[in-house]
Amino acid sequence: MVTSIGLSLWLLSIFSSSGSTAAQSTSTSTATTTSSAVSSADSPIVSIYQHGNIQGNRSQYVNSVYNFKGVPYGGAPIGDLRWKHPPHPAAWNGTRDGTKFAPACPQPGVTDYSEDCLYLNVWTPDNATLNDYYADPSGVGVLPNATGSKYPVYVWIYGGRFAGGASSDPLYDGSGLAAKGVVVISMNYRLGALGFLAHPELSANSSSGTSGNYGLVDQQASLHWTIENCATFGGDPTRITIGGQSAGAASVLDHLNSPLADGLFTQVIAESGARYPSDPLIGSLAQSYRQLAEAEAQGEAYIKSLNVSSINEARDLPVEAFLASGMMSDTTYVGTVLENNTNYMEPPLFRPVIDGYVLPATYSSLLLSGNHSIVPVMTGNNKDESGASPNPGLSVANYTSISQLDFGSVGLADEYFALYPAGNTSASANNASNAFYRDQSRIGSWLWASEYAAGSQNVSANGNFTAYTYYWTHAPPGQTAGAYHMSEINYAFNNLYGTDRPWTAEDYAIADTMSNYWANFISNGNPNGDGLATWPANSAESTVTMELGDAFEVISVANSSNIAFMKEWFSKWTVY
Repeated sequence: MVTSIGLSLWLLSIFSSSGSTAAQSTSTSTATTTSSAVSSADSPIVSIYQHGNIQGNRSQYVNSVYNFKGVPYGGAPIGDLRWKHPPHPAAWNGTRDGTKFAPACPQPGVTDYSEDCLYLNVWTPDNATLNDYYADPSGVGVLPNATGSKYPVYVWIYGGRFAGGASSDPLYDGSGLAAKGVVVISMNYRLGALGFLAHPELSANSSSGTSGNYGLVDQQASLHWTIENCATFGGDPTRITIGGQSAGAASVLDHLNSPLADGLFTQVIAESGARYPSDPLIGSLAQSYRQLAEAEAQGEAYIKSLNVSSINEARDLPVEAFLASGMMSDTTYVGTVLENNTNYMEPPLFRPVIDGYVLPATYSSLLLSGNHSIVPVMTGNNKDESGASPNPGLSVANYTSISQLDFGSVGLADEYFALYPAGNTSASANNASNAFYRDQSRIGSWLWASEYAAGSQNVSANGNFTAYTYYWTHAPPGQTAGAYHMSEINYAFNNLYGTDRPWTAEDYAIADTMSNYWANFISNGNPNGDGLATWPANSAESTVTMELGDAFEVISVANSSNIAFMKEWFSKWTVY
């Protein structure tokens, strides 16, 4: 997280960069059901197998795209179903109104929310062959007819530190990407204590003997729904890419590692993004996790803080009792040398759990063994995030003292200052700090991708485990945070129209190129295509990555001495 704007970047993940909350910036009333409706070119109706009809409309932004909003993928996880796997959605009579977003899941700072929030949204090209399907012989869902359009599918998972976010945020509008021949799907999932509470009672009363990952299993339920129903909207159930940013990226990587998600997708995109498992900054970022015993103990203390003595009593509490917990932090860095470095922001208390069921083991063990889904991966980080920013606000003395403590504690101070010297001015100290954190991001992504390929090779020599890494460098106009955390999203989605900024012709050109890379990867697991600068696959033998944004070109990850130092730095810390 960026030192000077760490909290604001968290809030930016909850609120759209135009300044409106996700729930307030769009209509979020619960979709209604009418007894009859007439399908037309502007108000298409799809028949969702064994559930009912839903009527969408044309995108308000892109006329060649249809959208269907507020489609239920799970029943309401309320009452006795609070802190359980989501139930299947109930069928409905008549035709459901699919022109309005469903409410956000309960979270701080949002007024229009509901526990009945497990809904998704679909954007599809208006030339897609809607309703051109047949029932899957297995009895689950539908498959496209030979005449079906079979567009590739992109399932998006929003960020927000597992405490906030909503699929209704205009930042995630799928129209611009759908116009390039993609069926785009986004979903809501449970957050905070409602999504990630672990507790001994919950574990004892579950079939797996575990608890704590309800937000992740919500996402997996939406993937099951996608496979079973995307053909209804002209999509191809054999080409499903899951993507996300920040906590969404961590979720994507969790599904990559989860045996419960095996076979539910064919490619993944993780924006901000895969970090090396022993990068000490992981504890501050969305990839941070808890072990089950630790999470259960935290859950016991939390339930007691609500003045109830059991999970059943907690299920009787109003949902508002859990909202403040979204701002609760863990104590990952307390008592460590890193606690005085504000780049190491404490993670949210409620976040994913290594439970041996949804998440079977540590990132490192799965990465090295290849015990994960074997699919193409695209991942990377931004220039001004994870410790770097246009103005870190350091003095020479401050930079020197913090760095001496952090790196001296593991015997690397001399090597660090030789590579990242403080200089004699605040500007030189700020530049040195940025150089380190930017190297850490690029090198960490490159190392992760190299080990991903090596581990995958061990178990699937013929599998497609190609990884593509990137480094986003463009600062959107009208702000001073640079190429900040989440600044690439508008460009990848090709939806500059959804955010109020003074966009220029350059921005529209970048968005067009960026979204072409995304559309290509979603289509076939390779971002390259006609008219685009060649993006090489990651290689352990070639220390390069792809710059996206201010330029579209291959750049060096770092020089050899900096890479060697970063490997040594990583080796000093706990492995996630």
